Amino acid sequence: MTSLREYLILAGPEALAWGGLVLGCLFGALVEGTRFCAMGALSDRRNFGDGRRLRAWLLASAVALVGTQALAAGGVVELQLSMYLAPRLDWAGHLLGGLLFGIGMVFAGGCASRNLVRLGGGDLRAAVVLGVTGVFAYMTLGGVLAPLRAALETATRIEWQSAADGSLPAVLAAATGGSLSTLRVAVLVLVAGGLLFYCFADPAFRRAPRQLWGGVGVGLCVVAAWALTGLAYDEFADLPVPPQALSFVRPAGDTLDYLQRYTAGAVPGFGVATVLGVVLGAAAMALVTRRFRLTGFADSADTLRNLAGGALMGVGGVTAMGCSIGQSVSGLSTLALGSFIAAPALIAGGLIGLALLERSLEG
Repeated sequence: MTSLREYLILAGPEALAWGGLVLGCLFGALVEGTRFCAMGALSDRRNFGDGRRLRAWLLASAVALVGTQALAAGGVVELQLSMYLAPRLDWAGHLLGGLLFGIGMVFAGGCASRNLVRLGGGDLRAAVVLGVTGVFAYMTLGGVLAPLRAALETATRIEWQSAADGSLPAVLAAATGGSLSTLRVAVLVLVAGGLLFYCFADPAFRRAPRQLWGGVGVGLCVVAAWALTGLAYDEFADLPVPPQALSFVRPAGDTLDYLQRYTAGAVPGFGVATVLGVVLGAAAMALVTRRFRLTGFADSADTLRNLAGGALMGVGGVTAMGCSIGQSVSGLSTLALGSFIAAPALIAGGLIGLALLERSLEG
């Protein structure tokens, strides 16, 4: 492990770029092949009573949680360096951003990662959605919408004075005076055990290999991302790149920026490489399975709905610090308290979005 760490640090940005591209290809092929989809999971459960894809999503969270915590315990990745475990809680941002992203992913026919897969499968609508998502993500991050986001964060955030970080175990340890290591194990067992029990309690899910592979595979992709970026972290670099996992809203904006300014930095960052990899992997799987089809918008209403969805995902994803993968899988794998707010808010937003979509189609 030491030699691998040394190699990745010496290889620098190139290692993260190639590793991100490979992981993105695997993720894209897996999602295309198994039909893994957060929005589809909520739609199946609400409209048809079919919870298999929802359980696949939760299984991905459980697998990522167990694997990531094992990496942290083994010293492979320092999760405290990630954006999720800042010593403060932007609870209003997580709540509002999650709701906006959930609504947006319904209007856009899927979350950011799903739209990357759709683009790989020939859906030209996804290209427009992703472009709008990336632009609004940058507008929210440092553009015209940034002052509103910053004002919300400043007015509502909670600073942890005694917690080691922003994880649920650390906050509980600071509040109760209990052992951080004991509480970390307890929370891990309760959360992962509860998710796994819920998933496998359903006989239909246990007999659904596509959903099983999808959930396990997506979770392992997140674990692999933490391992790669954790081992490649170089604290002595001029600009150290903190460990990160899979997330697709800000990286969508970063990808637009990279494509426009390639000559300013020829090696893409990890997030940009994963975005490009997802499209390539999904395209390869769609071609192999003969599902590749060029499709466009059905009418002006479809166009407006997708544009609105992309905008809401861009604003919501940055405000919540993640998407259906970035918070519900990658974020939860760190046991970040904010992720326990953002993930349920995202699900609630998705259900609200489905109700609004149904009403608009009926009207």
